[in-house]
Amino acid sequence: MSEGPSKHWLTIVGLGENGLDGLADASRKALREAEVIFGGPRHLDLVEAGSKGVAWPVPFSTAPVLARRGQKVVVLASGDPFWHGAGGSLMRDLAAGEWVSHPVPSCFALAANRLGWKLEEVLCLGLHAAPYARLRPLLGRGVRVICTLRDGAAPAELAAWLVAQGQADAQLCVMERLGGPKEQLHHSTAETWDLPSSEAPVLMAIEAMRPGLPQASGLADTHFASDGQITKRPIRALTLSALAPRAGELLWDIGGGSGSVSVEWCLAAPGARAITFEPRDSRLENIRANADAFGLAHRMQAVLGKAPDVLADQPLPDCVFIGGGGSQALLDHLWDILPEGTRLVANGVTLETETLLMQAHAARGGHLLKAEIAEAGPLGSMRDWRRARPVIQWSVTR
Repeated sequence: MSEGPSKHWLTIVGLGENGLDGLADASRKALREAEVIFGGPRHLDLVEAGSKGVAWPVPFSTAPVLARRGQKVVVLASGDPFWHGAGGSLMRDLAAGEWVSHPVPSCFALAANRLGWKLEEVLCLGLHAAPYARLRPLLGRGVRVICTLRDGAAPAELAAWLVAQGQADAQLCVMERLGGPKEQLHHSTAETWDLPSSEAPVLMAIEAMRPGLPQASGLADTHFASDGQITKRPIRALTLSALAPRAGELLWDIGGGSGSVSVEWCLAAPGARAITFEPRDSRLENIRANADAFGLAHRMQAVLGKAPDVLADQPLPDCVFIGGGGSQALLDHLWDILPEGTRLVANGVTLETETLLMQAHAARGGHLLKAEIAEAGPLGSMRDWRRARPVIQWSVTR
């Protein structure tokens, strides 16, 4: 089915640093006919909005735009309104026929064209309202990133953060006010960055020169803040394989300890989320610190409480991991409340938990695994095997 002419009341106009000179006829016409024009102060100045101009409220809200429904309204956005722009925020409350959008090249497209980078091979991130730690799982030798930044002071902060992450020789290009008469480009490395503050809007292009985090499950235990209660690296890798994370899925991590399984679950798939339940208040700090360190605070939630009571009123998951505190009551409760198709993985090291999981396997099927791992260690002037406690793992689909 094709869509006919739109009787829209809202026009979203993508705007570059060259202002009116960079706009197509349709955008110019919308601005002339508009009763009200919404945008940031810089955008309103670029199009000479005058008395029609209304600056976005702080904190940002689309409510003032929606309140003008039925009038001729223009919303100004940087470049492509649907790439880290206001377009996506407005769509939550608009029907298809209410709006039309006229984009211009995004700041990412402009940056790639200045640098000669193939945009399809570049990571494009909005770090103007997100922590630099979002970069941590992504950076590796040869990886190229273009990111928007908060303000003119942010490039120096990000350069210092890169040094702290072991990327001191990362090649940087800071670009300010791209596409307009005030455009400036500054090149440096992270460790030699000593340039003055830039003028917003500002982007940074990064080319990493050093290896980053491994992309396989089973990160070294040293990457995590922990009081010793952590699913160790080899078992964590086996556990992530059994959990089988997929894009957008939600994990319940029961008995989270350090939250290392939740972290790796979120790293494994785009948009994957985790709620980590931990009965000891002292461990919540480590869980949250690990979420922050990997830039995952927006996808990981730490909840204090003991299962099954703490599970009440929580959104139902796609997958459950029981890393501690397993009991027959908990397994029965989960079997009662989880939707069909939910995956469940439980690890145990005690004889009591082993018996519990063996009985669960006999009653409900699934897969039962026993992992016995030994690592070499010193024995006087020689070496021997240091055997870890055997881990029994039961995995099943509800």
